[in-house]
Amino acid sequence: MNSKPEVVMIGLGYIGLPTAALIAKSKVYVHGVDVNPSVVKTVNQGKIHIVEPELDLIVSEAVKEGYLKASTTPVEANTYLIVVPTPFKDKNEPDISFVEAATKAVLPLLKEGDLYIIESTSPIGTTEKMMSLIFSERPELKDNIFIAYCPERVLPGNVMHELVHNDRVIGGVDSVSTEKAVNFYRKFVKGDLHKTNARTAEMCKLVENSSRDVQIAFANELSLICDKANINVWELIDLANKHPRVNILQPGCGVGGHCIAVDPYFIVADYPMESKIIGTAREINNYKSFWCAEKVQNAKLQFELQHGRKPSIALMGLAFKPNIDDLRESPAKYIAQKVLQNANDEEYFIVEPNINNHKVFKLTDYNSAIEKADIIVFLVAHKEFKKLKISTDKVILDFCGIMN
Repeated sequence: MNSKPEVVMIGLGYIGLPTAALIAKSKVYVHGVDVNPSVVKTVNQGKIHIVEPELDLIVSEAVKEGYLKASTTPVEANTYLIVVPTPFKDKNEPDISFVEAATKAVLPLLKEGDLYIIESTSPIGTTEKMMSLIFSERPELKDNIFIAYCPERVLPGNVMHELVHNDRVIGGVDSVSTEKAVNFYRKFVKGDLHKTNARTAEMCKLVENSSRDVQIAFANELSLICDKANINVWELIDLANKHPRVNILQPGCGVGGHCIAVDPYFIVADYPMESKIIGTAREINNYKSFWCAEKVQNAKLQFELQHGRKPSIALMGLAFKPNIDDLRESPAKYIAQKVLQNANDEEYFIVEPNINNHKVFKLTDYNSAIEKADIIVFLVAHKEFKKLKISTDKVILDFCGIMN
């Protein structure tokens, strides 16, 4: 491999590795960095540690041709991308310590003319904070390097396509930084590149996911109301959406994933008085999962009263959305855990067709689970579940619209 890589990618997770692979595919030398030595080892073997279509072939090719290499420490380059997690210290306080640690790791390597970009979802002002950190340690770099923020907006399962074709919002700490970052992304992104400042770009990422969260909360709130009013919420939404300017989303058992269920808190944490709808939407979507678990509990008790025996229960789906293997922040997983905590000698069948095994749950084939269970609880609308023939004597709790 070329002794001097052009790009250093800090973080080789769900976004970092696909982005590194995509850049390397353009015949650009990329040095990937991850704190996990097993991730580094896997990547250097030309293999992948995450499930994402097409990624395995692109990584394998890039490593074989010498354009992608990984280690646990950064090296000198011209462009540094920070793509590390930004979790929560608690529910309402974003933790940017990984971004800070990644920045400190590249600090000694930075030189005049370099480009430093944060892609990690971040609270508003994070890019400016990192700029202050860089210049306080390396004052000679002031006005001599380029600093920008550019969030990803990709869908798990379609990342390799969307990294190329989706539009990007790019915000520098000044206009020259914005231009420099735009010129970098233009090499491998075919979507439009929209220029703004760093704070607006940070807010844009948070607003996109908060907007979705609010829309889902409206659908979930409707489902709670319709349950009490004895109205089929799926039929109601279908009819309401016949209006030319109405587009209500489908309700589910909550909201999951590493974006929509998390990003609104970045706004609520910093602007609690102003973010009333955003904060309430989070509460509704969290409550929906709790409500679903309570519904399962009530169905169990009712079955026992009617039949004089304990039911067997199938919990259908664990992923945070249909047809993927990703369980992060999954409401279905939360419901399954909640239901199992209240287990009282009932038999449970846990189903997730997109994974082979799980360290907590013993998984069952979906056909077998449907056949053996008295109560069938649909938590995720996986495509496999839509074709199932279900006997009429089963109790069905449909939280994701499978039966509609």
